[in-house]
Amino acid sequence: MIKVGILTASDKGHKGEREDKSGKVIQDRVKEISGIVSEYVIVPDERDSISSTLISMADKSQLDLILTTGGTGFSPRDITPEATKDVIEREVPGIPEAIRAKSMEITNRAMLSRATAGIRGKTLIINMPGSPKAVNESLDIILPVLIHAIEILIGQTGECAR
Repeated sequence: MIKVGILTASDKGHKGEREDKSGKVIQDRVKEISGIVSEYVIVPDERDSISSTLISMADKSQLDLILTTGGTGFSPRDITPEATKDVIEREVPGIPEAIRAKSMEITNRAMLSRATAGIRGKTLIINMPGSPKAVNESLDIILPVLIHAIEILIGQTGECAR
């Protein structure tokens, strides 16, 4: 079982002015990898709020996987990638690269994503866009490899060769 955290970065969602449809997509889809959502939070688009929540989820709750949604675009308040980079110890560039590459087949706006991914301790953190459609598309791309990624990260396996 994979312990999952969901972090939605949204000023309106945090204030209760917008339903968090993207977070709910993540919540439903992680079941496909035997994921259990241990924490689900909506924070404002504030760098300190995002980074401190990521640290708590990784260090205190010791989650295996944190999936973020929102805050990866060009808006001045879109700072999820920066907050993520503040807390990760090692980058995992292949994940957002794969999402952007496959998403480019759907829309050329995918190149505008600034999402990042990385590791903090034994927790994999992945940024995803804020729209439910884009989250679904992103999960289609990454879910097939996440079980193996988590197994390697937590020491259940050490081989990537097939």
